[in-house]
Amino acid sequence: MSLASRLRSGETLLSAWSALPEPLTIEAVARTAFDAVTLDMQHGGHDEQSVLYGLGLILALGKPPVVRIPVGRFDMASRALDFGAEAVIAPMINSVEDAERFAAAMKYPPVGERSWGPFRSNAGYGERGSNDYLTNANRETLAFAMIETRAAFEALDGILGVRGIDGVFVGPGDFSIAWSNGRESNPASDALVEPLTEIARKASAVGKLAGIYAPNPDFARRYNPLGYRFITVSHDTSYIQLGAKALVDAIKA
Repeated sequence: MSLASRLRSGETLLSAWSALPEPLTIEAVARTAFDAVTLDMQHGGHDEQSVLYGLGLILALGKPPVVRIPVGRFDMASRALDFGAEAVIAPMINSVEDAERFAAAMKYPPVGERSWGPFRSNAGYGERGSNDYLTNANRETLAFAMIETRAAFEALDGILGVRGIDGVFVGPGDFSIAWSNGRESNPASDALVEPLTEIARKASAVGKLAGIYAPNPDFARRYNPLGYRFITVSHDTSYIQLGAKALVDAIKA
């Protein structure tokens, strides 16, 4: 089943977060127990080439690949899909206009304006000359609009109402900065529980998905019951550090 089908059926899926662009690191992360792998182009080291090669590795290992594009790079959203991504996360979607531009890049007509350019023959395009991918792509590739500012929160109803936006994805670090009026970056702040609950509730009410970045397992356990079912957990450099610490602590104990 695709990432989209599993999420819409009610599953909670945990995604690894890849910031390191080296292919061997991407492959190692894709071999873990995570359900999916997200490549980060916004704050991570990924560029178009590492996304192109990384998506192939992830697909070959049977995991659904996701890409977070840089701010405003809606052209890269289309390219990520052509390279084989099953979902794209777009940061700083602060208005209905932002959401409409993102959706246009993600969906084929008549929903959007995505240009036809299948690149990976093994990424679900179907037999050459068929319309299998064209028929299913708008439903089976997910557009997640990031909600991480007060402006985005205030425009949430309109963003969720944009045809072609499949869900919202919360960046709790930036959201905590915005919600505290610049006083702190604290995703664990109790002040965030009410607005983040509202985001998930509103998404569910209109039949759309809610995802969130979880810096740690406690955060994931806190927000999963509130309606967030696509959860990206920490990042690859943290996995290395935590694994090394566990080994060293075990030996010293």
